[in-house]
Amino acid sequence: MADRPLIGISTYLEAGARWGVWELEAALLPAGYPRLVQRSGGLAAMLPPDAPEHATATVTRLDGLVIAGGPDVEPVRYGAETDPRTGPPARARDTWELALIDAALTAGVPLLGICRGMQLLNVALGGTLVQHIEGHAEVPGVFGRHLVKPVPGTSYADVVPEETSVPTFHHQAVDRLGTGLVPSAHAADGTVEAVELPGARWVVGVQWHPEMGEDLRVMRALVEAASGTAP
Repeated sequence: MADRPLIGISTYLEAGARWGVWELEAALLPAGYPRLVQRSGGLAAMLPPDAPEHATATVTRLDGLVIAGGPDVEPVRYGAETDPRTGPPARARDTWELALIDAALTAGVPLLGICRGMQLLNVALGGTLVQHIEGHAEVPGVFGRHLVKPVPGTSYADVVPEETSVPTFHHQAVDRLGTGLVPSAHAADGTVEAVELPGARWVVGVQWHPEMGEDLRVMRALVEAASGTAP
């Protein structure tokens, strides 16, 4: 790929990150995300939380956008009461990433939502979430694996046509689908594991963590869409 497309990745914002002799507020991102973009043929740029009015200007400088995994979406964003098992809110991230998603959808910039990113995409389009499910995050801080099965005829199935074992860690999931979204993969228990937006240039969300595995196909599809080389 001669001209590598620029892929922006949203980040965490943590109050007490530690490295070396320092303990400071930090915008950070697990290294698997930029490495996956780079291995898939893109250039990676970190997008820490910013004022939502800057989202459009940010997205216009990008060829593609990844909304990364992270904390639970605050239930007020989809009109729900907070379940006691839902984690503490990350309001700066919610506000910024919802603005990024809206800007990307408006501008037709290819978008991939990963775990939280898929859930936030669903919320951005008016959908809701299940606040707790069992069996998808067995050990705190440890990624598990389970099978996901593509829905025939979807863009995701075009990229990954077979049932696949994926790295996973989540305790929330899509409930009511957002406007225009369709499911494109499921877990064995019926949980929606991927969604997409037909008619958009390329908008896909996956519930698992491709940055923790070796399968490049989903990220490569985003990079190809961002570079204009997708079929």
